[in-house]
Amino acid sequence: MDVLSDVITAMRTGRPASNRARVAPSWCFRFDRYDGAGFHVLLRGTGWLVPERGAPVPLDAGDIVLVPHGSAHVLSDAPTARGAVPFDAVVDDPAGRTEFVCGKYRLDRSRTHPLLAELPDVVHLPHRLGHHPDLRAAVDLLARETTGDRPGRDAVVCGLLDLLLVYMVRAWFDDHPGSGWPRALHDSEVAAALQALHGDPAAPWRLEDLAAHVGVSRATLARRFTALTGQPPMTYLTWWRMTTAAHLLRETDRPLPAIAREVGYGSPFAFSHAFKRHFGLTPGRYRARTDPKAAEPRMSSSDAPTLPRDPGIRGVNARQEITLTD
Repeated sequence: MDVLSDVITAMRTGRPASNRARVAPSWCFRFDRYDGAGFHVLLRGTGWLVPERGAPVPLDAGDIVLVPHGSAHVLSDAPTARGAVPFDAVVDDPAGRTEFVCGKYRLDRSRTHPLLAELPDVVHLPHRLGHHPDLRAAVDLLARETTGDRPGRDAVVCGLLDLLLVYMVRAWFDDHPGSGWPRALHDSEVAAALQALHGDPAAPWRLEDLAAHVGVSRATLARRFTALTGQPPMTYLTWWRMTTAAHLLRETDRPLPAIAREVGYGSPFAFSHAFKRHFGLTPGRYRARTDPKAAEPRMSSSDAPTLPRDPGIRGVNARQEITLTD
């Protein structure tokens, strides 16, 4: 599996959720901090994303906003958070001239991968003809599937939401190739090393083996890998093995010896010792404390009451906004 797919798979818990709504003026919805990532697609009309700090972000039809760290924010028909009510209170208005799809993904924040940690709190992807065509195609399919009740709709929407997350992150990487993890994935040697480690994390990798696999010297690989990813290759490998193990413990019922072998440990004892050093818990205790059934996000509004107007807003926290341009 490639690096980005591995990262998303390891951090994801439960199933994604989405909700499509049509609204008429005036509207102002609050999204409180969430243990995951969220997104908004404005299908028709205009609007604003309002962070607590920084300027409101204007949105036009076709714009996409990714909130990768689950920061609280407001969607509104005006550049203000005043009068915001929880999005759970939305009532679909067939006569509304503004339409959007909102969704969210639950993520395990205990081991946030640095690839995702580098993303800003708000990533704005404006609609531009010919820009990120794969992402636009996924949005169009999602918009069609979220109307009506065709057979297989739930399975299709779930798959499209997974696809959309990858395309949104990929779009940001494509537009910011010059530093950090985007640069690492575009650097032939570092990308090859990452692919090797992710492709077979159980292999008995040594720095000299990895350097020979990539075709550079040990010193060159160590220097470039550390500069672009923030960790030396072998440190990253240990971190990734533990992250993968945590995912397997949380999401599967595989026995500990099998998980130990899958992440490169010859015995359950050695694996348990390494795992406890990283997490402060044995693998068995970690598994007992996680409950995959509790990881289902909900965004249903079918039983929501009529919208009240609330003069206040709470819990907004967004560090910055980055606009992706051609």
